Amino acid sequence: MTPSQDTALNAVAKPAWARRPSNLAKALTAELVERIVRNVYPSGTPLPPEPVLCETFSVSRTVVREAVKILQEKGLVQVRQGAGTAVTPSSQWDMLDELVLMATITEDDSLAILDDVVVTRRLLESDMANVAARTAGPETVERLGALVDRMDELVDDHITYQEHDRIFHDTVMQASGNRIARSVVRALESQVVNTARYMGRTERSLCVASNRGHRRIYERIAAQDPQGAAEAMFTHITEAWLVRRSGSGETTRLDR
Repeated sequence: MTPSQDTALNAVAKPAWARRPSNLAKALTAELVERIVRNVYPSGTPLPPEPVLCETFSVSRTVVREAVKILQEKGLVQVRQGAGTAVTPSSQWDMLDELVLMATITEDDSLAILDDVVVTRRLLESDMANVAARTAGPETVERLGALVDRMDELVDDHITYQEHDRIFHDTVMQASGNRIARSVVRALESQVVNTARYMGRTERSLCVASNRGHRRIYERIAAQDPQGAAEAMFTHITEAWLVRRSGSGETTRLDR
């Protein structure tokens, strides 16, 4: 089978819906996002026309048009008057969108997209730790210290440990006062935190090592050392991810 024949076959393949979804436009959007990310509908090529999509997914034109509109909002397609709907290059996709990000993570065997998530977190959280060391009041410092002490007690319970881990980082972010950076980090985290490929290994020794990083961050913030706090956060996020992703056999993109 030639590549063009294979693409044509995939283009008309029925969706793997166990039962008909209650919100067809939402379900169709999710299916089309996955197919675009998987390169079933490659960038630069036309999206199948309305009649084909209607037949493929057994939906009305209204549903197709609503789904295409949502795809356009996510940056995955461009609707051209009189020229159909074209799939856009991946550089134009909204990577903060939950469907787009999750489909990309699922498709990316190299973990490169998760490396990018970590790099983004590292840059933003390092800066927020720098600011927090200059602005955090006694209550915040006390809370960070209490969290670190509590996490030392939770190293045998990785689920509860991870919950406190997120609270620790969020406390630092709140102390910085940077609501935009915090929102970006929280949005990224909420979309990847429950994926096994992001969480990686969870044994006790890794929780112990992770909390040593938290304690260094806390100590630098308590000492009102902005540069030290930023460096401690940078190192902690980098080392924690390198350990979690170890065993993949892939090189990282963290040397930026």
